[in-house]
Parts: sequence; structure tokens; C-alpha cells
Amino acid sequence: MHTLIVTGGAGFIGSEVVRQILARGDRVINLDALTYAGNLDNLRDIAGHAHYQFVHGSICDSALVAELLSKWNPDAILNLAAESHVDRSIDGPRVFFDTNVTGTLTLLECLRTHNANNAHNTIFVHISTDEVFGPVPKGYTDEYAPYRPSSPYAASKAGSDHLALSYHTTYGLPVMITNGSNTYGRNQFPEKLLPLHILNALEAKPLPIYGKGENVREWLHVSDHASGILAVCDHGVPGNTYNIGGGNERTNIEIITELCAILDDEAPRADGRPHNVGITHVTDRPGHDTRYALNSEKAHTQLNWHCRTNLSAGLRTTVRWYIDNIDWCRNITETSYDRRRLGGSAATS
Repeated sequence: MHTLIVTGGAGFIGSEVVRQILARGDRVINLDALTYAGNLDNLRDIAGHAHYQFVHGSICDSALVAELLSKWNPDAILNLAAESHVDRSIDGPRVFFDTNVTGTLTLLECLRTHNANNAHNTIFVHISTDEVFGPVPKGYTDEYAPYRPSSPYAASKAGSDHLALSYHTTYGLPVMITNGSNTYGRNQFPEKLLPLHILNALEAKPLPIYGKGENVREWLHVSDHASGILAVCDHGVPGNTYNIGGGNERTNIEIITELCAILDDEAPRADGRPHNVGITHVTDRPGHDTRYALNSEKAHTQLNWHCRTNLSAGLRTTVRWYIDNIDWCRNITETSYDRRRLGGSAATS
């Protein structure tokens, strides 16, 4: 049995990583500060698992991180703890650098000390985003592309990526990085594009889309993203980065139109009108990148990782999950997030 520490394991992607680790028979220690996007309800199905332990705390707490490393001597740390919402980073960037850069530095420093004092070498997998590469007008971004972050969020992730790789180059720390594309699926916080629009549609509320909705994103199901992270953990080479992309490009207006068609089947509006009548175009946000697109061939050939989920099927199961788990949604929207904040702050991608 392997032991892995997952930071941010109560979040959207982190909770799926935790479930997949347990499903393959390994032990997982979940360190999460439970900020607004962290939710233990995401892990209700495995809360009593014998090989799972939750620790409430911050990755910026060096004493706590050092204690966990000493107690568990893990095979790996998977760092998914992050502030990740672009619009929030525009409104208040400081917390993004506190968590994403200073928190990553704390983990790296604690791990450097731990590995220096132990024969067992714990690896560090840092989970990042395609947004660090900035807009991709044509073609696809590989792992050697220059970083051109457009938002404070992307800049904070770019800084943490560079920091992590510097610890491999300078100290020999076994660090690997994943850059993932737009992820969707169950348990996603409802300020994000798809859950926001699903929940608004179910209540016949406006479906806000930035500008003309022509921004292109590459969509990746959360189960595929998690399996890609674990493939890097199991088979990746320290010092390397790996793109984890879904290969499913859609403009925002296309993805919401497809979502509306699924909702017409799964949850028709009471007035009989199609859900796409709710689509509302709002003022675009500052620095909104036109297109992201990853070349994931390295993960395909070196890790034998592939995206397994068909986008249309994945969207339908996602819609179905939100319909079937409306209490989970209401709990969040009543305690952590107000979906009435429509327009510029809500129509994100």
C-alpha cells in the first residue's frame, strides 16, 4: 500500500483524486483548509474509509505540513490546493499569491527538509493549468511553450510552477507538474461556467455568457483529469511537465447551447420554452483569453494516459448529477456563494 498526501482534497478535482486513490487500494491523507470551495460533502461517500484521513489545515502552515510528512512518510504529495477562479483573482489578487505561491513554497521547503533527513524520497506532483500559457490563437501548446499568463490567477499558478521546477533543478527534489485543461463534472463549485448555467437553467434564470461567447476552451471530464494526475504520479519523470488535455474544443456559446439541449431532455422548462432562451450576453471580463488548446501527446505516449470520456456523454451525466444532487447545490449557494451575482462575476470559463 502506498501513502499519498493530497492537498485540497475536499475540492472539485481533489475529491475525485482522493476517490481514485482509495479505489486502487492506497492510503490518502487529505489536507484541506476548507475555504469557500472546499466541501467535505464532496467526500461523504468515502468519509469512513479505513485508508482515508482528513486533516483540516492550510498548506501555508509549515509546522503542520512537517508533522504530516514525519508521521506518514508519504510516497507522494499531490498539490491541488489552490485559489482557482479567474474573476475572483481580478477582484482580489493577493489571496491567490498567498495560497498558490507562498503555500507551494511552504510545501516544497518542508519536503526538502523531509527528504534530506529520510532515505525514502517523497515525490511532489504540482497540479497547474493551461491558463499559464496564455491565449493560443492557432495550433496547440506543448510543454515547452513560453508562459504568458493573462490574469492574476494564471500569474500565480505560473509563479508556483516555476518555483516547483526550480526546486528540482537546484535541490534535486523529485518534482513533476501537470497542466490541465478546463475540467467539468460532479461536485464543481457553482460559480464555474457549467454548474452555474445548469443551476440557473433549472430555475429559469438568465444564462450569462461573456461577450459573444466565442472564447474557445478544451473540456476534460474530472475523472479523466484525476486519472491523468495519478498517471504522472505513477510513471512521470521528475523534472518534467505533462499536459493533461481533454481534446474537446468548444466555444463558450457552443458548450452552453449543447448544455441547454441536454437540459431540454432531462429537465424541460415549466413554460415549455427551450432553455437557450435564457442565454444572456454580458460585458466581457478584462484580459479574457480567446483560446486554450493543449498538446497532450507526451502524456499519451510516455504515460499511456488518454481521455476516456466522450464530451456529450460526460455533459449529460454531469447535468444528471446536479439534478439528482440539488441539496448539495442548495447547501453551497445558501452558505458559500450567491448565484444572484450574475453578469461579469459569474459567467466564467
